Amino acid sequence: MPRKIIQVQDKVPLSLWAPLSLQHLFAMFGASVLVPILFKVDPAVILLMNGIATLLFIFITKGKAPAFLGSSFAFLAPTFVVLSNSALSGYQAALGGFVAVGVVGMLVAALIWKFGIKWIDILLPAAAMGPVVALIGMELASTAANGAGLLVTASNPVINPANVWVFLITLGFAVFGSVCFRRFFSVIPILIAIVAGYIASLCFGIVDFKPVMDAPWFRIPTFQTPVFQWGAIGTILPAILVVITEHIGHQIVTSKIVGKDLLKDPGLHRSLFADFFSTALSGLVGSVPTTTYGENIGVMAITRVYSVRVIGGAAVISIAIAFIGKISAFISTIPWAAIGGISFLLYGMIAAAGIRVMVDAKVDFSRSRNLVLTAVVFITGL
Repeated sequence: MPRKIIQVQDKVPLSLWAPLSLQHLFAMFGASVLVPILFKVDPAVILLMNGIATLLFIFITKGKAPAFLGSSFAFLAPTFVVLSNSALSGYQAALGGFVAVGVVGMLVAALIWKFGIKWIDILLPAAAMGPVVALIGMELASTAANGAGLLVTASNPVINPANVWVFLITLGFAVFGSVCFRRFFSVIPILIAIVAGYIASLCFGIVDFKPVMDAPWFRIPTFQTPVFQWGAIGTILPAILVVITEHIGHQIVTSKIVGKDLLKDPGLHRSLFADFFSTALSGLVGSVPTTTYGENIGVMAITRVYSVRVIGGAAVISIAIAFIGKISAFISTIPWAAIGGISFLLYGMIAAAGIRVMVDAKVDFSRSRNLVLTAVVFITGL
């Protein structure tokens, strides 16, 4: 019997709302918190702004586009360049760049509202868009494996067998749970997999509770104000091309999952405006740029629960834990091996969705144009 689909604007029973929302929160938590850790800024302000950004996105898209907005990885490289430049004002200069990207992105959204979206099919036909979407998942898969400690690197010269086991146990519960679980458990396989991975981590002794002991019960996130410097803006602004492409890809994937063309209703101009408005707002208060999150798209694909009320619930919880130190610290104790096991599957779902774009569009690979286009996109991305 096929699992019941909970559509975008459907109400969710109260008994399901909390676990479904927590599932989305846990799915995005590791990647979203990693970005501020790399920038050496307060993760609490990121959790706060992620929640606010998601609620704004839901409001601006009239509750028709389910998406959780988390920390964007597209800005890592240019931000590190800004931070390493002694002539610039450090992270505050990067914040000025984030605000500038947000403003320019909103102008792009206005142009799309004015001129429509037909150019997307011309500039990015299915033979190109499918591989672009697939590459989003493929690229992130190595991030999941590396974060889980499964790759030999300079910072991780020896692979810890405990990490491998936790990764496999978490991934196994997520995969088999998505296929085999029934009734209530069939809609929370990701949450169950995270719990299983955490228990396995405890058994292997790779959980550190010190952050929980040290964290206060109540805290105020650390805010910063941007400094606008042309050097930083010029360095960070090119990232807007990555964000726009990624956003369009995510909206196409989500459209395929929920069975509605979100590029037309509520419209790409609305979702893109919401994305960049949130990025500008985040830059004004000291947070990092936001973007629609592939992890949460993967959760929707697996659970077939698309309700914006569930996404909104995750946003509210994210805002709450930004002020509750011990809860956010406890969630941060989930080992990267467990997070990697979940992310590995979720990123794979994005890659599979890219292939689905080509299948649904009936791309004819007997035509050399389609074959060459897909080949070039794939090999360039890889």
